[in-house]
Amino acid sequence: MTISTIPPHTGAEIKRINRGLIFPSAAFTVRSRQVKFYCLSDKPPRVGDVVYGIVDRIGQHSSLENASGRIHQIHHGTKAVFVFGNRYAPDYFEGLVPDKMVSGADLLARSGMIGVVKTKNSLVKDATRVNVLGYVCDERGNILNTRDCSLVKPRSTIKKQPRSPMILVCGTSMNSGKSMAAAACCWALRSLGYNVRASKVTGTASLKDILHMNDAGADPYADFTYLGYPSTYMLSEAELLDVFNNLDLKYANNPKNFWVVELADGVIQRETAMLLSSEQVVQRIHKLIFCSYDAFGAIGGLRTLAERFNLVPDAVSGVCSSSPLLIRELSAFTNIPVFNSVETDVNRLGGILLCPSPVKQKRNIVDGEIVSC
Repeated sequence: MTISTIPPHTGAEIKRINRGLIFPSAAFTVRSRQVKFYCLSDKPPRVGDVVYGIVDRIGQHSSLENASGRIHQIHHGTKAVFVFGNRYAPDYFEGLVPDKMVSGADLLARSGMIGVVKTKNSLVKDATRVNVLGYVCDERGNILNTRDCSLVKPRSTIKKQPRSPMILVCGTSMNSGKSMAAAACCWALRSLGYNVRASKVTGTASLKDILHMNDAGADPYADFTYLGYPSTYMLSEAELLDVFNNLDLKYANNPKNFWVVELADGVIQRETAMLLSSEQVVQRIHKLIFCSYDAFGAIGGLRTLAERFNLVPDAVSGVCSSSPLLIRELSAFTNIPVFNSVETDVNRLGGILLCPSPVKQKRNIVDGEIVSC
């Protein structure tokens, strides 16, 4: 753990932070009682560094999600705590932590994560701008960083066997319906009398997805922000596996329970691809659910899963599952079952999730059709 402090010889003025500010979900691991002062320093920002700022211009995001999940409307002049982080969101922004301290930054997500926009989807507005007043410090002058305050502390580093069966949900892209499918899996299993734990391993800080899984019966639940990461974009493979394994160790020790796990974005996205290529992750899969916005995306995604990762899902869902016509289109290319994540048939989905998987299953593509042997 690296703790940054404000050196006294810099002459930087430390000012007290008054009450009346928004405490966003990107700073989930930091406690409000730790927030005492702020100080402008030329220290280069790191992922997870917490800063104090004022909304300077409203753009794409006009609200902030706080650490309890409440949505606050923001205005020019709204004061809040923000967190430096990287974001990968094809529907919104690609944003990175700047290599030096800046006086103004872009609001990359409603959770309060800030950085500098590198690319932007042309269908969305420019980012909301934040005037950065300085780093947030505790009473000793230590700069607060979310990664120093992990809330997930497994009792052991060894995974005892057998473990909770893992239901892994991935998809073609963001907004392909992964969170709805994950919630449907939680609902089906809980309705059938099973205890369910849920985690989101990659993505950008947002309580919405894991709260949906909690509403569907998963408890406890957690994501990467519980380990102090405002996002997982640009993490190393070792860091990603550390997130996955710590969540596994914390929530999946009981073989009588189920562990529902969501991976953000699409299967060709950097971090998702890293995890799907890892034997540590693949060997934990009990059932694989693949989500797509439409049938054509599902067909391409299934082929990519098979050819790049040697994986064939046990079911298809997502936005496409709500349309009988899209399901009909998809059925011409694969015999993999499709379940509607909006109108969940508990017994049918339960049958998919509870069906025992062979120890070794050959997965391949035959005559242009994606099949599971």
